[in-house]
Amino acid sequence: MRVLVAGASGVVGRPLVGALRARGHRVSALVRDASRAPEADEVVVADALDRSSVLTAVSAARPEVVVHQLSALSLLGDDPAEAFARTARLRTEGTRHLVEAVRACGARRLVAQSIAFAAAPAGPDVLDEHAPLYLDAPDPGWAATVRAVAVLEELVQGVQGVVLRYGALYGPGTVYARAGGTGQRVLAGRLPLPSGGAGVTSFLHVEDAVGAAVRAVESEAFGVFHVTDDEPAAAVQWLPHYAKALGAPAPRVVPEALAPRLLGWFTAHQLTAARGADNSRASVTLGWRPRRPSWREGLGEE
Repeated sequence: MRVLVAGASGVVGRPLVGALRARGHRVSALVRDASRAPEADEVVVADALDRSSVLTAVSAARPEVVVHQLSALSLLGDDPAEAFARTARLRTEGTRHLVEAVRACGARRLVAQSIAFAAAPAGPDVLDEHAPLYLDAPDPGWAATVRAVAVLEELVQGVQGVVLRYGALYGPGTVYARAGGTGQRVLAGRLPLPSGGAGVTSFLHVEDAVGAAVRAVESEAFGVFHVTDDEPAAAVQWLPHYAKALGAPAPRVVPEALAPRLLGWFTAHQLTAARGADNSRASVTLGWRPRRPSWREGLGEE
């Protein structure tokens, strides 16, 4: 099968190109900078925010399936505001360009990455794909992020595509790697645990994100799927475990009311109020299972 991977130089995109080729697919890697392209059958260069360059690149590749792994989260360490702002544009403008390209070239399938932690913090601790998104989050930055996710998902479903809502990614190149932003905060003792630590996170190893994307490329299923491990965990469980795995000091406990000021709104939300994601639909309909069913298998150990 001819597959084009947009965002092929990213944390998931790079190993995904290799995994698809290993299964016999002919893979075109779409990147903005050719010098950062992974080994692929073909490299096409385009800025995903430039409509004409996307249409030209996708047309040249003639894919049967397009995989959207675009983000700008590699900028998080240097410029978090720009990383989130550009990622929001890639989820809205970039997705529109890819959808138009899919229609123009006659590709039969679009597979796109989303996130499994954008749900509003209401209801049970673990939510399925029908739970409402947190479009009215009190933090303007997070509200903008969630609105961009909603646009992406609507656009992809408009062409009967597949939306893979990844859990919090851990593994090489992620923020939870030792050298990543979260890893460095924990090592420095700068990520305290709000009292109670009731916020729930669903994790996902990069290898399992790749496996789910391969399965989506080869499947006939469509729709929205939570792609997470099998063990949603409250912060009071995973954060001390993570610190211990890193060889970091145990996180100090702080009053929950101080968390937004000490940690920033989003991290405080993750640790105190966020909901986990139920992955059963991906198992039943997509036929995918994580090889690492628990975050205990590798979080902080890369």
